[in-house]
Amino acid sequence: MAIDVKAAERALSQMTVPQLQRRYAELFGDETRTHHKTLLIKRILWRMQALREGDLSERAPQRARELANDADLRRGPPQRTTPASVPGDTVVHARIETLSDARLPAPGTLLRREYKGRAILVRVLPRGFEFDGEVHRSLSAIAAKVTGSHWNGYRFFGLVQTGKLEDS
Repeated sequence: MAIDVKAAERALSQMTVPQLQRRYAELFGDETRTHHKTLLIKRILWRMQALREGDLSERAPQRARELANDADLRRGPPQRTTPASVPGDTVVHARIETLSDARLPAPGTLLRREYKGRAILVRVLPRGFEFDGEVHRSLSAIAAKVTGSHWNGYRFFGLVQTGKLEDS
């Protein structure tokens, strides 16, 4: 029989974090270190449903493992490379102060990044960035388009390192 998720959620939201942690330990048989109330509620609700209605089928975790084995997973961050110069274009090697953001190079600058054997070239515009003939509002949008997942655009193009501006 299915549980009333909304009623269970209302009851759990009335509990304190220590009470939720105790409930979590009862359901999972293990303590949790998180103090994030919303996360605890979601995990507890999921576990209650899984215990009542049945967990994933045997095939689902097996398929997830197969997909993970086939995936091109990166074990660490991409290696930072020095941008290669393109004839007639400027490549940033040092911090350039601008009015909008100190991390952004001057308009007209060409940013280059190698990604999976492909050269990614982006021109900095006064308002946005040009990539593959299209204007994008942010470097993050371009990085997401190239990789298929969310990236910090400044990190993807090597404009920041460990939270500090580079002094190349």
